[in-house]
Amino acid sequence: MRLRTVLATVTAGLAAATCLSAAGPATATTTNTTTNSACSPSVSIDGFSDALDKTTFGGYFVGNLSALAVDKDGSLAALADRSYLFDLDAKTLAPEKAVGLADENGAALDSEGLAVDRDGTRLITSETEPSVRRYSADGRILDRLPVPSSLLVSPAGRATSNQTFEGLTLLNGGRTLLASMEDAISGDTPGTVRFQTWRRTRGDHFELSAQYAYRTDDPALGVPEVQALPDGRLLVLERGFTSGVGNTVRLFLADPRHATDTRGIGNLTGQTGVHLIRKTLLTDIATCPSLGATARQPQPNPLLDNIEGMVVTGHAKGRYQVLLVSDDNQNAAQTTRFYRLSVRVR
Repeated sequence: MRLRTVLATVTAGLAAATCLSAAGPATATTTNTTTNSACSPSVSIDGFSDALDKTTFGGYFVGNLSALAVDKDGSLAALADRSYLFDLDAKTLAPEKAVGLADENGAALDSEGLAVDRDGTRLITSETEPSVRRYSADGRILDRLPVPSSLLVSPAGRATSNQTFEGLTLLNGGRTLLASMEDAISGDTPGTVRFQTWRRTRGDHFELSAQYAYRTDDPALGVPEVQALPDGRLLVLERGFTSGVGNTVRLFLADPRHATDTRGIGNLTGQTGVHLIRKTLLTDIATCPSLGATARQPQPNPLLDNIEGMVVTGHAKGRYQVLLVSDDNQNAAQTTRFYRLSVRVR
């Protein structure tokens, strides 16, 4: 995907920690930290892993990772935007299976968003059209969801290629599917991003439902991922990149429950009466301790890279365990890195 640019304004404190960063198979992925692990009052970082960086499995390059999801058996599904899907061990992150994906004509996807449904099938977005398809665990297409015409890539619609469905999550006990656009469509105010939902129908199909508007902190920031919490709120990532400066990645708590349904509004230009998704900053990842991480290109914090995937892996003692992953774009200057966060929300 194309990265948008934004000036990063925050530098990070440093903390000494031992972390796994080998470029080969691993049996452990993070080191827990007991001191100075706070990124903010709401978020702390428990560790990171570079163990899968620039590795291969089953003939596939282990990288280009754009999304994560928890599978029915507790393992992790990791989606690569080059049209393939890995199964990872939840503890070690070691790859256990790889499956290639394609569209109805056998062509590769620009696969970006992932949700595992209750029957174990995979809901996967491709952002060139954009599309949402349902796949079996072995990569067969089972269904394709409708997409509003305005969200299709120009000239069919008003969206820009590679700036469409990036995030995907199931909420309301699996009754609702939500996809986040990465960037604004033509005619909407820059930085105003549409979140599209579908409602589950009989036979586990989905039909178009409400649409909401979310505004990023800066028009140069996009939305690479969303994850639902049990109460209907969302964790939302905002991300940007500035050459020579590095990445900006911020984590927000967002609440779509009282937002205006915007599917009947042609242009979102800040008009009165339209209630955006409310959001609260949880942390800027640049403020996390670096834990001894190194970066291959300039970064405001060497821990940072092109973070693109996120999944909630557990909940205990009032905090959610959240796993992030960066997309290295199969680039020698970037790193496939996993991050384990502890997130408290009120």
